[in-house]
Amino acid sequence: MQFIQSRVFVILLILLFPRFALVAQVMEGWQASRETIDKLSQGQTDFNYEESKVPVYTLPELLTSNNGKKIIDQNDWIKIRRPELLELFTSQVFGRVPETPYKKSIRVVKVDPRAMNGLATLKLVDIDISSNSKSITIHLGLFTPNKAIQPVPAFLLICNRVPDNIDFTRQKKSEFWPAEEVIARGYAVAAFYNADVDPDVDDQFKDGIHGLLDKERTAESWGTIAAWAWGASRCIDYLVTDKAISSDKIAVVGHSRGAKTALWAGASDKRIAMVVCNEAGCGGSSLSHRKYGETIERINKSFPHWFCTNFRAYNNKEDSMPFDNHMLIALIAPRPLYVASADKDLWGDPRGQYLALYHSVPAYNLLGIACALPENMPPMNTPVISDKVAYHVRDGEHNLLLKDWNFFMDFADITLKKN
Repeated sequence: MQFIQSRVFVILLILLFPRFALVAQVMEGWQASRETIDKLSQGQTDFNYEESKVPVYTLPELLTSNNGKKIIDQNDWIKIRRPELLELFTSQVFGRVPETPYKKSIRVVKVDPRAMNGLATLKLVDIDISSNSKSITIHLGLFTPNKAIQPVPAFLLICNRVPDNIDFTRQKKSEFWPAEEVIARGYAVAAFYNADVDPDVDDQFKDGIHGLLDKERTAESWGTIAAWAWGASRCIDYLVTDKAISSDKIAVVGHSRGAKTALWAGASDKRIAMVVCNEAGCGGSSLSHRKYGETIERINKSFPHWFCTNFRAYNNKEDSMPFDNHMLIALIAPRPLYVASADKDLWGDPRGQYLALYHSVPAYNLLGIACALPENMPPMNTPVISDKVAYHVRDGEHNLLLKDWNFFMDFADITLKKN
């Protein structure tokens, strides 16, 4: 009865004072629809989509070192805790990049100063990597706005979809990489296809960059996500030299497996000024301890090439993990970070993604960034921004859309552009 009276009171306030509607939405926040839960539960009976079935769990402590020392200041984070976490995710999740020597050459193979009907300059850049008589070429495309009178921030997309999604001729356009809209907002926009670095197949690490640099593999050897992140850094090797770009204002964007890659690239490469993580889910931006949607066991069985072998030790043993993805997210601090989810993508656990971001905030605070996210999720299509961190859950399916990009650029306007 008390609940019904409270609801009636809220409805009356909304009718009498329309501005209260926004406050009421924030109070309620996003919740998965019953229809979506039932549909997914019926189709995937081995996986949990019920919030009531999320087990009681205790997250590993972000600000406590391996030997139990409380991390209380920036110096402790920089010298002790961040290196510990970076090593933990290297050895247990993504794997270690081999130290095999290689040669790199960067060639600008085409310049079109009249791209997009004169609004942008297109540069096609080939990044050649060679070792042991083998080679790969990463094809990077870059548009810069012609109206800019000084270097501009840039977005680099790690594209895990078919190459048509990043057609540099712009004959085929996709919301996945809305280059025209990004240029119109005053940003440069670049992209590369992840398969140029390493194919997204379980090929026993024989092809791509693994075929060049791998020697004897161990349980800590890098997986394909780490290889893609390494490829993103090779693209940044060029971008920081392009005079049309602000070299200290390069954002990396990824979706799904590309978002896992963006997080690891941002953790590994401090030249990345901002990370945009769109629907990364398990092994990326969601909390594995929640056991909601995709699990570690499922992702390791479906994509055995993505992570290092050590990650399989946590199949069905999430409670034994000395880490979770709030720690991975914290490795981006103090740089700007945007985490995004989709309403119908319960496989990726939107609530778990928001909570991972929420539990990363203490690292930002420790580094002098005044972030204060509410514990409750925001309503759908209503971004919540607190200083250097941001989040939204968008209506619709698992995808990267123009709506997402516009939210990302709104955030960049107040982080990258104004700094």
